[in-house]
Amino acid sequence: MKNLLFILLLGVTLVTCKNQESTPPNAVLRVALTISPDSVTLDPSGYAPLSALLRFSTAQTGKTFIRVKGKHGAITNVEHLFNDKGTQHAVPILGLYPNYANSVDVRLVSDGGDTLAQTTLAIQTGELPPNMPVAIAAQPFSEAQVAGGLILVSNFSTRGTGSPDLPFFMDAYGDIRWILDYRDHPTLKNLDYDDGIERLRNGNFFFGDITTAAIYEVDLLGQVLHSWPLPGYSFHHNVIEKPGGNFIVTTSKPGSTKADGSSTIEDYVIELDRNNGRLLNEWDLKQSLDENRTALAHTFGAEDWFHGNSILYDSTDNSIIVSGRHQGVVKLDYNNRVKWILGAHRGWGQNRRGEDLNSFLLTPLNAGGKVITDAAVVDGSQVASDFEWNWYQHSPIFLPNGDIMMFDNGDIREFNSDATKYSRAVSFKIDPAKRTVQQTWAYGKERGTNTFSSVVSSVQWLPLAQANHVLFCPGFQVSNTTGTGGKVVEVDFATRQVVSEISISSANDWGFHRAKKMSAYP
Repeated sequence: MKNLLFILLLGVTLVTCKNQESTPPNAVLRVALTISPDSVTLDPSGYAPLSALLRFSTAQTGKTFIRVKGKHGAITNVEHLFNDKGTQHAVPILGLYPNYANSVDVRLVSDGGDTLAQTTLAIQTGELPPNMPVAIAAQPFSEAQVAGGLILVSNFSTRGTGSPDLPFFMDAYGDIRWILDYRDHPTLKNLDYDDGIERLRNGNFFFGDITTAAIYEVDLLGQVLHSWPLPGYSFHHNVIEKPGGNFIVTTSKPGSTKADGSSTIEDYVIELDRNNGRLLNEWDLKQSLDENRTALAHTFGAEDWFHGNSILYDSTDNSIIVSGRHQGVVKLDYNNRVKWILGAHRGWGQNRRGEDLNSFLLTPLNAGGKVITDAAVVDGSQVASDFEWNWYQHSPIFLPNGDIMMFDNGDIREFNSDATKYSRAVSFKIDPAKRTVQQTWAYGKERGTNTFSSVVSSVQWLPLAQANHVLFCPGFQVSNTTGTGGKVVEVDFATRQVVSEISISSANDWGFHRAKKMSAYP
């Protein structure tokens, strides 16, 4: 075992037994839960140093409940009740602090919720790997107002250092509580996951890797369970899981060229069969969109004319919504036909099929639902008080009411590199039949350069159970009191008031690509 010390602190509990013939109704039975030090293995895979695997046996049948005690009380506790009913138990422990003697409560629980036995373990962890953020600082906040859960950060602090991407969980106070460290992995030692890491419906994590051109599924302890090579494509930016389990992936295709013969990148979307890795569908965006449109500056070179950075799947009509940083947001059917385009109206021409893409552009409406007739606003060279187009956007998501929210980076807003710098979380209501769009909510303009991020970044909707909040996450070269990097800002949707703000500063000025709040365990 690596740099670990396990100390068994307590091995006895009081248990109340009910409705047993040989025991009076209110009798107390003392049962010892004995867990030996070698029952706990720190970092069993070798790739998740803030995790452990607990194996133990019990005389009674029950389920395991664990609680990793937080440094700041209940809001920082990491706890989970496992569905492992029986007498043989093997459960992952997540949420350990680095370089710390972590206190972990372990209980055996009955179907009715009674504690049958309990003990407390101390698990000593080691230091974090190199090139982590230099500072993570949480502003003072009211614990009662903040949505529960940890924040999964698709960290970019290792970019340019020779280390793989190192995602981590942090808690509400900014303490790191879990990390994946693939520096010694034979395949993922150069992991470049771009948009980052997400959670599958089965509770495991998944991500694409640019270096190996494959999709990976890993468990909570960091062990690679499955991988899917991309057949004739290279990974770029985003992979999502469809409701049925298949993967939709933004990619590049070697040998891809425009009609004039010049090379292109990041302008394909594919669907892979989850079971056998077979290619099921291909969207060549040069066929459906205008590969020659340059109204938005191609800030990464002419070959990167589209720069697909995000995908959504719309199950209501079996279509995909693709964010192209250098074009806008487009909805496509499974035959690669355009359904609508969300973006400033300047400069659209024809696609390779000869279709006039202007006919697919969404018409903007004002707050009152009336068509905006100001040509400068429609064109994108000016903004209205109640409507602004999306500029170099990332991370589109669906809201519960069907609106689409995204991180509007705002770079070169109004086609003007000298325009005021600000990024927004913004939502739009789209009427696909009338092809209209109305801005319904926004936050961030009032923060100005304080939360401006020219690239990467994300938004997340935290639903009613988590107080109807928005996680607004600018991730690059954001100025913090502790340096430069990114911010994770939790905003009350109804009031637009900030309930929590965490700054992540890194030596390379990168914060992250995305940050998402979720439970540590699925």
